[in-house]
Amino acid sequence: MASFSRLATELCGIPLENPILAASGTFAYGIEFATIVDLNRIGGIVVKGLSREPIAGNRPPRLWETASGMMNSIGLQNIGVHEFIREKLPPLARYRTKIFANVFGYAPEDYAEVIRALEDAPGIAAYELNVSCPNTKHGGIFFSADPVLLATLVGDLRKLTRRPLIVKLSPNVAKIEPIARAAEEAGADALSLVNTVISLAIDARSRRPRIGAGFAGLSGPAIKPIALRLVHEAAKAVKIPVIGLGGIASGEDAAEFLIAGASAVEVGTATFWDPQAPARIAAELEQFCAEEKIAHVRDLVGTLQF
Repeated sequence: MASFSRLATELCGIPLENPILAASGTFAYGIEFATIVDLNRIGGIVVKGLSREPIAGNRPPRLWETASGMMNSIGLQNIGVHEFIREKLPPLARYRTKIFANVFGYAPEDYAEVIRALEDAPGIAAYELNVSCPNTKHGGIFFSADPVLLATLVGDLRKLTRRPLIVKLSPNVAKIEPIARAAEEAGADALSLVNTVISLAIDARSRRPRIGAGFAGLSGPAIKPIALRLVHEAAKAVKIPVIGLGGIASGEDAAEFLIAGASAVEVGTATFWDPQAPARIAAELEQFCAEEKIAHVRDLVGTLQF
């Protein structure tokens, strides 16, 4: 078994075996994959998004495979934060991998209630805030698209916890820098980006969308160049760590995001065709560093040259 010593790192003061995390929404609650992949070979697991109450999700069909990616409109289906604490979190304590709780809501009090519920739960390293949700109290404006709304949300949640707050940003904005800076100034400890790209697939014969809810989020290799650009721009705009995601399917993909400025990465869609992808990518990143004579993975971060 290869040594991962050159990959050991930290994120917001959290020690990680390696900088590869399983992304939210594609790795269930983590424990479901324990018989398929050695969870200890993954730096961290970002669990499926948690809401204050269970959510059934959108009507099917929910997935559509594109030429170079995947569209999904799951509708944030989840078992709710209280069931997660009772049933999913305890068995995760057997593993070294760090657990990040992805939190979402449609109003600030939704996020607050989820975090309050999680505060007394052991074994959670940090929170990742999914802000790509419409604020129903403000006419459906997305938190991720409005620096003022975002700053208010992050500032309010910052008061509720000492755990690190990671803010997951959307690519569906005109400029990422003001959004990234707003999150940082309001108290975010790190940023993760990107979330999925809003998209539409059409069945030409029926003249209807291929996804039940109509629009969907595009992920996978198709969005990787967009994600790399946004990660680089965000990393240049802030002083806090950036976590990169979007189309990562190999160790070299992960290295590209680190070079762009990310301190860690998340692997999402790749787990649909290879459930062992996060652990495999960690091993491939170790091999890449060895071949390139890179003493430590940190030496890659932010080394992009134009």
